[in-house]
Amino acid sequence: MIVSRIFDLVENYLEKYPYKTDVFAGKENKVWRKVSTSEFKLKVDLISSGLIELGLKSGDKVATISNSRPEWNLTDHAILQAGMIHVPIYPTLSIDDYKYILEHSEISCVFISDKLLIQKLKPLIINIPKIQFIYTYNEVDGEKNFKEVIDLGSNNIEKNRALIENIKKSISENDLATIIYTSGTTGVPKGVMLSHRNIVTNFASTSFIQPLNHNHRALSFLPLCHVYERVLNYQYQYLGISIYYAENMGTIADNIKEVKPHCFSTVPRLLERIYDKIISAGKDLTGFKKKLFFWALELAHGYELNRANGIIYSLKLSLARKLIFSKWKEGLGGNTQLIVSGGAALQVRLAKVFWASGMKVIEGYGLTETSPIISVNHLHSPNVKFGTVGPIISDVTVKIANDGEILCKGPNVMMGYYKDSEATKEIIDSDGFLHTGDIGTLVDDKFLKITDRKKEIFKSSSGKYIAPQIIENKLKESDVIEQCIVIGENQKFASAIISPNFNFLHFWAAKHKIHYTDNRDLANNPKVIERVQREVNCFNKSLALHEQVKRIRVVGEEWSVQSGELSQTLKLRRKFIQEKYADSVKSIYLQEIDN
Repeated sequence: MIVSRIFDLVENYLEKYPYKTDVFAGKENKVWRKVSTSEFKLKVDLISSGLIELGLKSGDKVATISNSRPEWNLTDHAILQAGMIHVPIYPTLSIDDYKYILEHSEISCVFISDKLLIQKLKPLIINIPKIQFIYTYNEVDGEKNFKEVIDLGSNNIEKNRALIENIKKSISENDLATIIYTSGTTGVPKGVMLSHRNIVTNFASTSFIQPLNHNHRALSFLPLCHVYERVLNYQYQYLGISIYYAENMGTIADNIKEVKPHCFSTVPRLLERIYDKIISAGKDLTGFKKKLFFWALELAHGYELNRANGIIYSLKLSLARKLIFSKWKEGLGGNTQLIVSGGAALQVRLAKVFWASGMKVIEGYGLTETSPIISVNHLHSPNVKFGTVGPIISDVTVKIANDGEILCKGPNVMMGYYKDSEATKEIIDSDGFLHTGDIGTLVDDKFLKITDRKKEIFKSSSGKYIAPQIIENKLKESDVIEQCIVIGENQKFASAIISPNFNFLHFWAAKHKIHYTDNRDLANNPKVIERVQREVNCFNKSLALHEQVKRIRVVGEEWSVQSGELSQTLKLRRKFIQEKYADSVKSIYLQEIDN
């Protein structure tokens, strides 16, 4: 069948993979609870019936505030095929953001995952008159449960079945399907309106890149409320790939060993942590084993695509894969063929290491406003190039503006911002091109390369432009540096606030007999500062003189979404960070620069 609306995936699954036993799987009471194809179809219809029986109508907004789990997908399709609008919301927002989104989007019904979230949100929700219904996925004493909607739908399914089919027939591919609120780095969230066509064309046009099929499994651990993971999950459904949901971010390693996935999607920071653990394990080896490990690692760092290294290198690589890299792959379940990376720039050295080990990492690029994929690397030459985010996807046009900004036009471009026509006009021009706010270039007239955010580029007092993201990405290649922000607008020189890799520093401090009481004390230690400075000095050698980081401040906190330094998509919240460390910034520029 032709999939033109998101919920068509349900019938498509039933037609192509009718006997699948694990469309979705989530862990309940330490056991993987699987959803079969027939259950997928039945539950979606029953939930739609239940929503209709509650009195909800086409065009009503239904929110999910939950971790990623099979119930999320069942609810998603049920909402959409009943003609309603799905508003997925992160389970980690501030109360102010929840209040704004729930009121702004005019939510009528909310599905909440667990006890902690309902306790946090119920005092807010009961004071929002528009919200009529609250249900939890987990069993919570005193709260209405998700199963009650299913039961209500089941009791009335014969009455509502024809109505559901009529509603489905009335829905166009150009109709609004979902409103996704971008977390943003400043200001209030914006509601991105995406149609069925926006999303379907995106996962369908990239599905041919996916090497897996209905015989394979994917592990999903990024939030489904983010369009990146959501669209990949749709693609998995489109191709019949089983989706297993990690219990939480802390259980990913255990879940990988259990599920033995053939693919997963991630953000670069998680790959960096996997890499750090691999290196840490290598350092603990001794003698010949240690030499062999770092020989293989050095070999991986020199990996080039399309066997460009030559026959001798290929023979060495084959040996390294057998002796060393096979153990790395086993640590990720043993079956991993594909890793999709997005959300931020992937270090080239990481891409090379994973490809050399036999686990291909493909990097892509896009925005919530573009549903999200604009470009993505493929698995084979000539459509993959390290250091880029790949060729532009089919049906999408990209052009580079005179100031370097990436402009995008195609069926993936959003319908607009909900209740904000002015902001929509600012980002989508009269020719239909969406202004991404990212600076980039086309390498070899084919591969898109992102260099920075337009609004993040700043001028020094000498009038020289500095692109902080390029410098930050270089600095984060260091084992010592976890996160950093480069500053210096209208100043004589660039500086950096650095949140170090405390896991690395704890081992390093023990080795060098450095005593400390906590991370803050460790970060203030002169020897630690000197160690971080050495790393910065090393990277400065590859930068232009005006880009070099002249002064640093090492801070004693790890940056996270919860503490406010990172957005929900793990991007730096620059304004927040500069305000938080205003005294440190001030102290940097009160000092005179050394000649």
